[in-house]
Amino acid sequence: MNILENFDCIVTIVNKGHSEPIVDASRKAGAEGGTIIFGRGTGIREVKSILGLAIDPEKEIVLTLVKSDISLRVLKAIVEAGNLDRPGAGIAFIIPVKGVAGICHLDCQPLS
Repeated sequence: MNILENFDCIVTIVNKGHSEPIVDASRKAGAEGGTIIFGRGTGIREVKSILGLAIDPEKEIVLTLVKSDISLRVLKAIVEAGNLDRPGAGIAFIIPVKGVAGICHLDCQPLS
């Protein structure tokens, strides 16, 4: 079994329909791809209504697994592509990953 180390997961949360530029930018910055899942926001900027009826704020969550040595470069590309420096545009953050399995196509060194 190959368990790989020195990876980070970049989590990006944007409004529905805005994940494609995130994935494109992360690939150009060196990521292999990403996983998009759907969610619902509950933040302070998420409360919206039409005629008094609450609207569920739909979100897209992009999970991007990258080698630790390129994670900041990929994060910077994501922030730029998603305009995440604007209030309400989204959020992105990095979570360190202790071990990864199932990505055998990468040229990585397995744990001893």
